[in-house]
Amino acid sequence: MLDLLRLAAVGAVILYHYGFWGTASHGAQKVAMPYLAPVAQYGFLGVPVFFAISGFVIAYSAEGRTPVGFAIARFSRIYPTFVICMTLTFLTTLLLGQAYFHVTWGQWLANLLIAAPMLGQPYMDDAYWSLVIEVVFYVWVALFLAWGIFPRKIDTIILAWIAITFANELTLDVPLFEKLFMADDSGFFAVGLLIYEHYRGRRDMRLYSLLTLAMGTATFQAVHKLERLGVHTHGDFDPRVVTLICIVSLGIVFAATRIKSVPLPAGLVRAVGGITYPLYLLHLQLGYVLLLLITPAPDALSTALVVSGTVVLAWFVWRFLESPAHYLVRDKLTMLASRYGWPSRLGRPGNALLTDG
Repeated sequence: MLDLLRLAAVGAVILYHYGFWGTASHGAQKVAMPYLAPVAQYGFLGVPVFFAISGFVIAYSAEGRTPVGFAIARFSRIYPTFVICMTLTFLTTLLLGQAYFHVTWGQWLANLLIAAPMLGQPYMDDAYWSLVIEVVFYVWVALFLAWGIFPRKIDTIILAWIAITFANELTLDVPLFEKLFMADDSGFFAVGLLIYEHYRGRRDMRLYSLLTLAMGTATFQAVHKLERLGVHTHGDFDPRVVTLICIVSLGIVFAATRIKSVPLPAGLVRAVGGITYPLYLLHLQLGYVLLLLITPAPDALSTALVVSGTVVLAWFVWRFLESPAHYLVRDKLTMLASRYGWPSRLGRPGNALLTDG
């Protein structure tokens, strides 16, 4: 069920980028479906909802693993696919996007780090900013595992995290704190972590109180972003709509973890879960290049063709490229860790909820 929700979250982001944000070219935004803008403008919330799902998935992935095993699992799951999709985006833009978009080999090299702006280069695709936040979250979880406090001290971790979040958002406003502690999105990750605690069987008032606090923090953060988002996109966002979407979406994530199976073919659900990550990485810059190649004045038909094409490409990457690269990197790193006497995992319970590396 979570795989289906991940696809829904990515679909919301695609709707946002093609129905509201538009393809930015030389400072001019080209919106393919402006009549969808009043709805599509709220699709940006697909990203933080994805963070909540990630909190659950990462807590699941960390269980029974050593810090080294967790790091290997996340790196092999995220990085090879990122390099494949980033390179596809680069080559497509280099060969077909010169009239609207410009890339360099130096930009490609910098993007191998994922956080390309650290090397003075722009992201190959603007969507990569969220991947940087994910990686920071992984680093914190690995550190907590190494210190022996995850998930044993999860309540303390979340309380401290939320306290730092509000201290920075309401008073300090230190950019380094915002990035280091994910102060713009911490509530969503915390909700996911606490939902996993509930999934494991925990039932106490402290959990429900923390979950309520985390949901409130997440909603506050989503509304807090609207001022900056409005300036950036010139959109008019209703905080009440954002609040409602956050509460309902997080409630659906919670409910999804209680559903053991869905009445759909297992292969289809597996494919849905598999394509979400490459689809997110490919849909924006590569999609815009193709869209403007078809027509300089995008319409609904050309947009539908491009989105369908990126879905097919994402399926191809997942089906034929991602798995071999994932297993190759995972096995090589696991062997290297074993050579140095670093065990990678201690065993893990089975689960049919989601696809995970």
